[in-house]
Amino acid sequence: MYKKILVPLALDHGISPQTLGAAQALLSEGGEITALHVYEIPRGTVSTYLREDAIEYGRDAAQKLLKQKTQDLEGVQSEVINGHAYRSIIEYADSGQFDCIVIGSHKPGVSDFLMGSTAAKVVRHAACAVHVHRTR
Repeated sequence: MYKKILVPLALDHGISPQTLGAAQALLSEGGEITALHVYEIPRGTVSTYLREDAIEYGRDAAQKLLKQKTQDLEGVQSEVINGHAYRSIIEYADSGQFDCIVIGSHKPGVSDFLMGSTAAKVVRHAACAVHVHRTR
């Protein structure tokens, strides 16, 4: 179905196996999957209290966890980038010419209708197909 699938993963939500499984089911033979984690560096006042090595430690830990989640999956590449979640996902998908994004989402609450979750923003702004895997 799709030749290049991007799977953005929030490493602490616990649905990585399901979203990666959905991506594998949607993948054309010979296609590729990229598992992406966007590491958000703390902003504003918080960032002034963090040493550079603490930020680097957090990013390295995220990279290690992402590799653990994808190590047994054939044909899945992993990538950690710095940035703001939904904007970075959209930019990465556009620059890599992905034809599908598989993203996990929780059940929307009132705050999601007012502010929008990352998945909702990706759906609204993506230039490619988006498959949303919703948890129960």
